Amino acid sequence: MSILVVGSVAFDTIETPAGRADGVLGGSASYFSVAASFFAPVHLVAVVGQDFTEEHIRIFRDREIDTSGLSHLPGNTFHWSGVYGDDINQRTTLATELNVFREFKPVLPERLRRADYLFLANIDPDLQRSVLEQVKQPKLVACDTMNFWIEGKREALRETLKGVDVLLINDEEARQLALESNTVRAARKILGYGPRSLIIKRGEYGAALYNNHSYFAVPAYPLLDPVDPTGAGDSFAGGFMGHLARKGSLDDSSIRQALVVGSVMASFCVEDFSLRRFLSLRPEQIRTRLKEFGRMTQYTDPT
Repeated sequence: MSILVVGSVAFDTIETPAGRADGVLGGSASYFSVAASFFAPVHLVAVVGQDFTEEHIRIFRDREIDTSGLSHLPGNTFHWSGVYGDDINQRTTLATELNVFREFKPVLPERLRRADYLFLANIDPDLQRSVLEQVKQPKLVACDTMNFWIEGKREALRETLKGVDVLLINDEEARQLALESNTVRAARKILGYGPRSLIIKRGEYGAALYNNHSYFAVPAYPLLDPVDPTGAGDSFAGGFMGHLARKGSLDDSSIRQALVVGSVMASFCVEDFSLRRFLSLRPEQIRTRLKEFGRMTQYTDPT
């Protein structure tokens, strides 16, 4: 089953304790689509500028990602720059240049409106809702957001969440959205906004799944030398949605498995800058890490 992702494609300039990368491919839709492409066909809808070359497009096409929804406008591609300190979970944004992304008004071709799975990456909630209004009965709709939209467009975001099945955000964003200091209480409140499930990403501490009948948590895969956490959350979402699309099932067991796959894909992402690790990643390496993850989390009931 196919996945449609609508979000940003960007150039990033990143500095971490491990080094620096200038003008590398980034953006929420980029990380998501490449991670998801290991599991299912992906259709990418985004906007880029004249500085986005055929070489950049080839990165997507080599993964058989459909780029027919990638619009080219006069001007430069969205550019973001940031720096991470010794605590790699904390970053400081140095510059955000929206460029052609300011003009992003996604209009889906008719054939993409019938996608089985839809991921609304981190964009304006009004744009997310405009995409929701164009699709025709997808099996699953998931979305991401950030503190900027929570603070500046809370009501628009709340309206968008009415049409979303799964919301993926971090713990700080969950507390901010729910106006609660306790994460568990915040999760219960957010589920009342519309989503059937909430996934709270916790960086190096893993991720947790909340819904109205269960709770499930997975750790992060332990890495000695993480290089760049940019895009890890979007890679998590790509692995999560990719697994569900491949399985074609939305039962509780499949969703829990998808959480593990998401954590594994996020772990690969942070091993190098930009999408570099994914470009050399092989399916057997994913399978090996999934098995390692299983051994890492297996235990015998002490009772």
